[in-house]
Amino acid sequence: MFIYIFSKQILIRLGETESIASAGALFVYGLIPQLFALACNFPLQKFLQAQSIVWPSAYISGVTVVVHLVLSWVVVYKLGWGLLGASLVLSLSWWIMVVAQFVYILVSPRCKYTWTGFSSQAFTGLWEFLKLSAASAVMLCLETWYFQILVLIAGLLKNAEIALDALSVCMAVSGWVFMISVGFNAAASIRVSNEVGAGHPKSASFAVVVVTTSSLIISLILAIIILALRHYLSYIFTAGSTVSNAVAELSPFLACTLLLNGIQPVLSGVAVGCGWQAIVAWINIGCYYIIGIPLGCVLGFKLDLGAKGIWSGMLAGTFIQTLILCWITFRTDWNKEVAKSKIRIDEWEDKKEPLLNE
Repeated sequence: MFIYIFSKQILIRLGETESIASAGALFVYGLIPQLFALACNFPLQKFLQAQSIVWPSAYISGVTVVVHLVLSWVVVYKLGWGLLGASLVLSLSWWIMVVAQFVYILVSPRCKYTWTGFSSQAFTGLWEFLKLSAASAVMLCLETWYFQILVLIAGLLKNAEIALDALSVCMAVSGWVFMISVGFNAAASIRVSNEVGAGHPKSASFAVVVVTTSSLIISLILAIIILALRHYLSYIFTAGSTVSNAVAELSPFLACTLLLNGIQPVLSGVAVGCGWQAIVAWINIGCYYIIGIPLGCVLGFKLDLGAKGIWSGMLAGTFIQTLILCWITFRTDWNKEVAKSKIRIDEWEDKKEPLLNE
């Protein structure tokens, strides 16, 4: 939250212009309530997903999108609140989803045996849970920040406005497509963890292959579509021909990003399902921040390749990370993972038993 509060000063210290820093900070201020909504939303969502309850969240999200679009139009164009209004509506939309999902958990008969209210058992194994959560947070933050840094570094280029406009279009399209990968990420995480916990090593292995292949095929199709429509993508957002040409030049990099995003998030989901978060966090540090970003800066600034150079370097980091995750995942001994899971379950049952006897 403090990063959001002091975002303008941070951006200026990082070399951004006063106008870009002010606009970015104004938008970020409205996202502060969203931070607390996200902290509530994902535990609720995972609670439902772990029970294979996914459609209620999908319906809630669908309704929220409609509400969000209407409110955004009213606030930005009718009330004239601009960037701050847009971000405040975004925060409100997340809180709508949080409240709706929590109400569903309270009233749905599907959750009456899994949610019986708060109890002291919630604190059982809390330290182990916090360690796993911290590793998950580091893993996800390193992945999320990576391509945000791409936009940040691009702001230091010559003619930064055009580069930022083009990258914003590409990142928006990437974000839309990435939501598909997020779905496969959740499916891989829940299915693998459930199969491993149930003692089905072959089913877990098969689930990894099916989910990864499905996600890759969809991403490949979308990457081809992006390349075919590269000269028209920007017109969804703006009518400027200059930005359109810049987006067309960056489209091959966008297509490669979509292709890698068809594999990497799924394998990250498998890692979450198996409890490998700490391992993946270290892989992310090495591939993203020791290889990807420095290489991108060299290509972008030293070799004067601009946004294409920065993106090329960061794609190299993602490619190496994906190769390592593939190597780890497809060499996994799932029988050993099942054995480890059984040990964890037995330990948790031993800790839970005294509480049940109180």
